[in-house]
Amino acid sequence: MLDFPRWKIVSILLPLIVLVAIAIPSFVPESILARYNLHSPRVAYGLDLAGGSYLLLEAETSDIAQSRLEQMRETVITELGRANPKIGIGEVSIAGGKVSFLLRDVTQVDAAREKLMALTTGAGFTGQRDWNIEVVDSSRFVLTPTQAGLDQAVNRAMDDATDVVRRRIDALGTKEPTIVRQGANRIVVQVPGLQDPKALKELIGKTAKLEFKLVDLNADPAQVQQGIAPPGSQVLPFASGQGGLAVKRRAIVTGDQLIDARQSNDTQTNAPNVVITFDTAGGKKFARVTQENVGKPFAIILDNKVLSAPNINEPILGGTASISGSFTVQSASELAIALRSGKLPVALKTVEERTVGPDLGKESIRAGVLASVIATVAVIVFMLVTYGRFGVYANIAVVLNVLVILGVMAIIGGTLTLPGIAGFVLTIGTAVDANVLINERIREERRRGRSVLQAVELGYKEASRTIFEANVTHGISGLIMLLLGSGPVKGFAVVLLIGIATSVYTAVLLTRMFVALWLKAKRPNELHI
Repeated sequence: MLDFPRWKIVSILLPLIVLVAIAIPSFVPESILARYNLHSPRVAYGLDLAGGSYLLLEAETSDIAQSRLEQMRETVITELGRANPKIGIGEVSIAGGKVSFLLRDVTQVDAAREKLMALTTGAGFTGQRDWNIEVVDSSRFVLTPTQAGLDQAVNRAMDDATDVVRRRIDALGTKEPTIVRQGANRIVVQVPGLQDPKALKELIGKTAKLEFKLVDLNADPAQVQQGIAPPGSQVLPFASGQGGLAVKRRAIVTGDQLIDARQSNDTQTNAPNVVITFDTAGGKKFARVTQENVGKPFAIILDNKVLSAPNINEPILGGTASISGSFTVQSASELAIALRSGKLPVALKTVEERTVGPDLGKESIRAGVLASVIATVAVIVFMLVTYGRFGVYANIAVVLNVLVILGVMAIIGGTLTLPGIAGFVLTIGTAVDANVLINERIREERRRGRSVLQAVELGYKEASRTIFEANVTHGISGLIMLLLGSGPVKGFAVVLLIGIATSVYTAVLLTRMFVALWLKAKRPNELHI
């Protein structure tokens, strides 16, 4: 019991000192830290404490199914055309949610099947492929997307969409945003400190699907006005809302080949525009197509709307181009951010939005701090009155436990929310549970006639089993809330789990060290506990 050599004392106190030091900057205003150029991890406030914008976005998963059909059609045309010898096919249709085409030479069925099988993959661990391939009437191929493949595509698209949204919000310079998936097709976005949800929606909701396509000069203007385009082309509306334009379905270059996009100004008109830079492959392809089509118009298309359709007066070399339109400086900057961060693989619509004012956040902080102070004072008074010196040790452990929790949250980049403050208040109350169990067990051992040293040693030893089992059950509950919960529930669970671990450390190891050092120094014959 009294065996606490110096190395053991240091090993107990050093982590506590480090974590308390890390927690202190969270109590210092950011302006003071910035004045002295101090960089230290801090506990960030969540939306309900700092104020800001909340959005719940829902994906249009039906677009993913249609996009997969169109992508497979283009892939089939490209891959069968590259086969050696070339596999001749008729028009590829995507009617009825299936990709189908007629093979011109029946003797190439096996070669076509082999090529198509290479285009399909396994759908996760389902044992199914993402596409079923059938041959109907000996020469017609039908490719049908499976549900397992669609589910896998939706999951990937949602993961990619979450990453894109995160990059766009990070580009705004906001601190500690929360972007997490909710369910199969929803994304929760919380941006503390941002009070303009409308601008946020416009930025993260922009699909930013950029394409450069050649204009179909053979299209009949009268039919174009009716939305009818020749085979291999499509009619897209102008972004201004005035009429439409027939363009080739196949894109020259897409936004996937961008490496940079920035807001700039036109050298002639000084109007805001967006200058984009392609990667090496995209730059070469763009240069080759513009060389082959000098004097012809091409369309700049964003989210299936034509921004402009300039003529190619000369080859555009160097991998750089500019996008002009009816831009303001802000809208051009937002488009540049959207293009830089990548296109959304699926359209997102806002199904819920909230704005939390900073005044409400301050009131939440004040109420939470007041509740924590009242709880701490009540616990301290109770422990002092009930257990005397042992209560003092327990109170020191409680105060250190609160600071250690903040230090751990600062290290892991945790965000403190209003439910998290509730977790703090609960942790303050439960942090002394271990000491109550230990102290009561010591009292019981003294009543049985044990000596002071024996009573203390047995009190800590016998109570430790109960403390461990109780905290394991609490930890299981907290872990389930963390894994299955979302939003406020997760905020509560994070603080609860950290508090469980740190309270055992401070309430058992730390107080045992205090008691051992006191017993070794004073050698008391009686305990007032």
